[in-house]
Amino acid sequence: MNMIDKTFDVHERALAFRSQRMEILAQNIANADTPHFKARDLDFRQLLKGAQDNNVQLTNAGHTNMTPEDTGSALKYRVPYNTSFDGNTVELPVEQSKYGQYAADYQTTLSILENRIGGIRKALRGE
Repeated sequence: MNMIDKTFDVHERALAFRSQRMEILAQNIANADTPHFKARDLDFRQLLKGAQDNNVQLTNAGHTNMTPEDTGSALKYRVPYNTSFDGNTVELPVEQSKYGQYAADYQTTLSILENRIGGIRKALRGE
């Protein structure tokens, strides 16, 4: 693995996971008025457990080499705070709040990548 792969690999996977999670939340929000739709989300604890059970190699202390395709068993239905008459478990304020939180996390990861790229660019220029 070369230096560039080491520098960006963890953040690339983090962006992929966060993007997938935001996509799931967007589906929940889009189906807020669909009768019998069940809200879903990724269970991070299940992701970690799956990584440990499958003896996923650690690339660094606490970092795994999992990909978003490995998240199938971590996709869970969310238990609603309040029940609805039509069987829909999407609670719009909860979903919007979580989406905003995960969007901020996604933006933070992009900022970290931007800083790393800027540092590499400065090093290449000799600044």
